[in-house]
Amino acid sequence: MGIVNVTPDSFSDGGLYATRAAALAQAKKLVGAGADIVDVGAESTRPGHTPLTAKEEWARLEPLLAALVAEAGAPVSIDTYKSETARRSLALGVSLVNDVWGLQRDPLMAHTIAEAGAAVVIMHNRETTDPEIDIVTDMKRFFDRSLDIARRAGLPQRHILLDPGIGFGKSREQNYAALRAVPELLKLGFPLLIGVSRKSLFKELGDGALEGRLVGTLAANLLAARDGAQVFRVHDAAEHRAAFEVLRILSMRPGG
Repeated sequence: MGIVNVTPDSFSDGGLYATRAAALAQAKKLVGAGADIVDVGAESTRPGHTPLTAKEEWARLEPLLAALVAEAGAPVSIDTYKSETARRSLALGVSLVNDVWGLQRDPLMAHTIAEAGAAVVIMHNRETTDPEIDIVTDMKRFFDRSLDIARRAGLPQRHILLDPGIGFGKSREQNYAALRAVPELLKLGFPLLIGVSRKSLFKELGDGALEGRLVGTLAANLLAARDGAQVFRVHDAAEHRAAFEVLRILSMRPGG
């Protein structure tokens, strides 16, 4: 899943792809480099971000979303927790809603996705960070609530992915615990999406430079892939394609 942020304030690439031409060029670049899905977001969800109204969010998306759906060369996902934004995006042909509040922020979200026959990423999140809690237990409880909402809305199980929400409402150690919990979370019966790309979790690597964050991202994603995670939300598609190919080759049995 390649990331296209059309925001002015995202932590890694804010302001780079805010125009239709720039967003489409980046989407095509990601797909050409191996991305199977293009994830478009118009509101930064980094720590300390300024929330947008649905109207403000749509004002950023409307000029470019239809072109992305038509020309990106891969299914498009919308990164939003607002049902109104999701509804408008799905009407333009978006295939997947990536909800950072796991269907628990907007009571209409699950029904909106179900009515469109689309898929959803249910991400774990917390309003505040509490280093004292067992984060894996917290994630399971959160997912139980979200999956109940999804079932009651009529969302088929095959349309659901789970995301442990690395960097959202977690201490550094809890983020690592969430990554180590991939095998345990897979027991819930859903594919897992991992979103660690360039996050501050890795800022101490390489003196905080982008290269250090990329190295940390690749290492974490390779381990998660080895443990069974299936979808990876990334800024750097070409680097991940190469890394996953090495993992595939090394995982083959001799003569396989």
